[in-house]
Amino acid sequence: MLERVAQGDQEAFAHVYDAVAGPVLGLVRRVLCDPAQSEEVTQEVLVEVWRTAARFQADRGSAMTWVMTLAHRRAVDRVRSAQARVDREERVARLDHTPAFDDVTEQVESRLEREQVRRCLGGLTERQRQAVTLAYYRGLTYREVAELLKLPLGTIKTRMRDGLIRLRDCLGGTA
Repeated sequence: MLERVAQGDQEAFAHVYDAVAGPVLGLVRRVLCDPAQSEEVTQEVLVEVWRTAARFQADRGSAMTWVMTLAHRRAVDRVRSAQARVDREERVARLDHTPAFDDVTEQVESRLEREQVRRCLGGLTERQRQAVTLAYYRGLTYREVAELLKLPLGTIKTRMRDGLIRLRDCLGGTA
């Protein structure tokens, strides 16, 4: 029959199909454990039988053995492909959870800068630190700082200027 299928005989293929479709589906289903994929792979195998029937060599085994070998190989290929896809997705997911080098660098630099600013704030007088903290960490204007501390605006401006100059010098900046 496979010789006739190799010559394009559709009726011969119908006979081959009827003879092998059930066993092929059974084998593929045992390998894949997924009915939908099993049907898809079975269809691929039967199309392959139609296209490659000329490759069948009767002296190397029976037609059923040849078809079942095609089916088994195709099913195993599908399992390997699915596993490779899962492995790739897991690798991508792990990479997505690993912070980029630049992110880590920025976090470290930011933490070091905060520590240096805290250290430099500690070097200010209590009055300078109070004025700078209210203005820069609480977001108050110079006028609001003056009102909150019940001091003249000029006094607050002087404390801020002196405090910011000391911070700049401590942090190594230039103005």
